[in-house]
Amino acid sequence: MNNILRSVIAGALMVAGTATSFAACGISEGRVSIVGNEFPAIQTVANGALACAGDGVEVKSNLTADHQKINVPGMQGDPAEYTSAIIANSSIVALMNEDVIRPLDDLVAKHGQDIPQNQLITINGKVMAVAFMANAQHLTYRKDVLADLGIEPPKTYEAMLEAAEKIRAEGKAEFPIGGAYKAGWNLAQEFVNMYLGHGGEFYKAGTAEPAINNEQGVAALNVMKSLSGYMNPDFLTHDSNATGAEMEAGNVIMMNMWGSRVGRLQDDEGAPPEIASNIEVGGPLTVGGGSDPATTLWWDGWTVAKNISDADAEATFLAMKNGISPSILNDETMGQAVWMIDGYKPAAVNQGVFASIESGATAYPMLPYHGLMHTALGNELADFMNGKEDAAKTLADVEAAYVAAATEKGFLN
Repeated sequence: MNNILRSVIAGALMVAGTATSFAACGISEGRVSIVGNEFPAIQTVANGALACAGDGVEVKSNLTADHQKINVPGMQGDPAEYTSAIIANSSIVALMNEDVIRPLDDLVAKHGQDIPQNQLITINGKVMAVAFMANAQHLTYRKDVLADLGIEPPKTYEAMLEAAEKIRAEGKAEFPIGGAYKAGWNLAQEFVNMYLGHGGEFYKAGTAEPAINNEQGVAALNVMKSLSGYMNPDFLTHDSNATGAEMEAGNVIMMNMWGSRVGRLQDDEGAPPEIASNIEVGGPLTVGGGSDPATTLWWDGWTVAKNISDADAEATFLAMKNGISPSILNDETMGQAVWMIDGYKPAAVNQGVFASIESGATAYPMLPYHGLMHTALGNELADFMNGKEDAAKTLADVEAAYVAAATEKGFLN
């Protein structure tokens, strides 16, 4: 994990590079089918791969917010429907647990010797993915509204709550806080952030036994509940797309947002100019008087399916390599992400991710059983947020669901 975190930081801090450009795709035959998320940086990578289509080479992509629901099933067939899944710290674990992706060492040796070492994600001694960007969630806010009310951009969640009360009292917005609190994966991720911000540990030391039903877990849930009081009443249906749209519409003034999505909020395609020009980024927030940022560091990268022919695997590797070549970087794409690609020049829009790195944010836990914990959190936390259960009962339910799943998978006896 530490090696992977160092890899992310090294790539994220990379400034203008001088690496040689990648060669042309060089694919003579094969099928490439990509599944991944739908935000701009990934669209750019997919478009780079799609450019390799032609002359007997088929390249297609399915970019969707539901990618994590379909990537494993879509790679379990023989042959696999998808030849590559674009993933991150968390989602690669599920693919490895189900044994649907192949090690890339042979393809790297044959076609990837010019890929910078910090982009090669090595797990248990094997290259399992090629990373292309770093990411983190951090404060995003309307600087004009805060300035009008004499409010400093918050640095803690407690300050955010105070600011939200003032914004509401002054009639600037009824629901001034946004968040990707959609029940399921998104809500679980917000708990992961908040729990780490409180200094929590997910497991008993050296084991896969859960350890979240504690003071830090209760405190994390209570802060999330307080925040939700300033969110749209339908907050449990709001993912990053929905809460971003709320900010573009002028309804949300502050939120915890992925750095990779801020560029879309600041462009001239969604929000009117008077809103887009006033959307600003800040660093990650702390909580509960602690110094640990309530966020996690991420890398995004691509994989190659196991259940495909060697020809399709080679075509996929070459197409995806083309998708992350320095040639994809230009004035339009440079600000879409903290690219781990030679030639990347940091943009102002990415300062929130850099601030997360510099503040010592923890990398998202890449443990083989943590996906089961994330799923249990996503399935159980809505009952607390809806007021149906108290925090301790909800966390007990999470632990019970996790234990059942981890036992079934052989991580617990």
